[in-house]
Amino acid sequence: MSATTVLARKWRPKNFAQLAGQEHVVRALSNALTQNRLHHAYLFTGTRGVGKTTIARIFAKSLNCLTGITATPCGECSACKEIDSGRFVDLIELDAASNTQVDNMRELLESALYAPTSGRFKVYIIDEVHMLSKSAFNAMLKTLEEPPGHVKFILATTDPQKIPVTVLSRCLQFNLKQLPPALIAAHLQHVLEQEQISFEPAAINLIARVAQGSMRDALSLLDQAIAFSAGKVEEAVVRTMLGAIDQGYLFDLLAALRGQDGAALLEIADNMATRSLAFDAALQELATLLHRIALAQTVPQAIADDEPERARLLELAQAFTPEEVQLFYQIAIHGRDEIDLAPDEYAGFTMTLLRMLAFAPARGGPQPAMAASASAQPSARPVAAIAGKVVPAGKSGVAPAASAPVNHASGDGASDSKTASAGQPDWGILLTQLNVQGMAQQLAKNCVLRSFLDGRITLCLAQEHKHLQTNKMATEKLQAALSDYFAKPVKLNIVLGKTESVTPAAIEQQAKQLRQQQASDSIAQDNFVREAQSELGASLITESIKPI
Repeated sequence: MSATTVLARKWRPKNFAQLAGQEHVVRALSNALTQNRLHHAYLFTGTRGVGKTTIARIFAKSLNCLTGITATPCGECSACKEIDSGRFVDLIELDAASNTQVDNMRELLESALYAPTSGRFKVYIIDEVHMLSKSAFNAMLKTLEEPPGHVKFILATTDPQKIPVTVLSRCLQFNLKQLPPALIAAHLQHVLEQEQISFEPAAINLIARVAQGSMRDALSLLDQAIAFSAGKVEEAVVRTMLGAIDQGYLFDLLAALRGQDGAALLEIADNMATRSLAFDAALQELATLLHRIALAQTVPQAIADDEPERARLLELAQAFTPEEVQLFYQIAIHGRDEIDLAPDEYAGFTMTLLRMLAFAPARGGPQPAMAASASAQPSARPVAAIAGKVVPAGKSGVAPAASAPVNHASGDGASDSKTASAGQPDWGILLTQLNVQGMAQQLAKNCVLRSFLDGRITLCLAQEHKHLQTNKMATEKLQAALSDYFAKPVKLNIVLGKTESVTPAAIEQQAKQLRQQQASDSIAQDNFVREAQSELGASLITESIKPI
């Protein structure tokens, strides 16, 4: 490995075949190149390090390769080599973050009027285009609307919401997804094998998770790990480098929660404090572990056979109900948000653990301890505040006391759901893991799972919500989110019919009503409020009460 070439640059893909992930974008661009159906402006959106600029450069090679316009540039001709080395005069890259003014844009657009010097097309790649000023965008509009035939614009951004609609409407837009950890880990393993560097799979998996969907970040962390570990990438060393928490602590914490052992929880927290471990990072890692347990519960095949922690994950998936996992996940997330408000990190961390212990659903009964506490102590003001934070777990598919949850622990296969057979995912829980918003999310929330077999998911939508089915874009986004989640193509079929089981939307509404009722009861029974009513003749405006 060259001492001056970092892995992120050395292993930057040179053609579409080398690109990891983003198959939907590659397929569309390849078809356009093969059929010579080219647009004049493209917009690539997505978070950092997912391949926006890399795809733009490959596309520029495809347009200017001396073999002709092709989806498979040769990589050997002068145009391909000059683009790879950054010396191609007809490829102009502009960083909008440092060239925001209208004068920069006018200068660029004036140069676009001239024919290419050596290439077939002049290609302008404008990175972080959302940083341009309003006047710079206005200057760009005319050229985007009627560009010279020899010019192609490729815009890239991490924040498409800041781009004027007038510009968006003139571009073909492609949204690049965050890469799943499994795909990143596989690529890192390939890189290390080619570099002939030994490694532990657990270390690679940890880096892949910490990279949060960014291949560039993953390769940069891998570079750091190689230097940190003197040539061998080991899990213990990577954990130290990243400040990550030893998974053993997390498994021990969950075991203590399973045994309702508060003393053991505090003992583990004390041991972590002795080793000066970051409690903020511990809550993040705990939430990640709970997410993986939820995966093991809903879709066991999503946990790879060679996953080092597979046995323990499946064991915990059996030890906890889905309701418990979802509740603990919500508490961990909120605990991490609130840890800066605590007297100190230790207090914030241990209070989060004690909250999990206190609000854990009672074994042998469908009603969570939290709900029982709220009904038994209607005058306690803190209950309403805590419930407002924790009850939203029902929003994620955890049924509140108002609706009986599916009995996942029983061995007779009994279930309230009449649309999903035993062994199939809990749709409400699965929905919390999907990256969907807007109309796609509303569509998903108002469906129940009819069947899931051989990569084909059938959902049932009630007649009164059939307008959601007519939104083709929402259906496509939901199908894409399911494919991303399972890391393989999923065919989505939505049928109209009677939804005999409770939809996630109905559960969410029930949880909202429960939170509202708890808040109203808490305020109505508050001593200060009652004194104000009796002594001052004050009246309570119930419509103004909102759950915390």
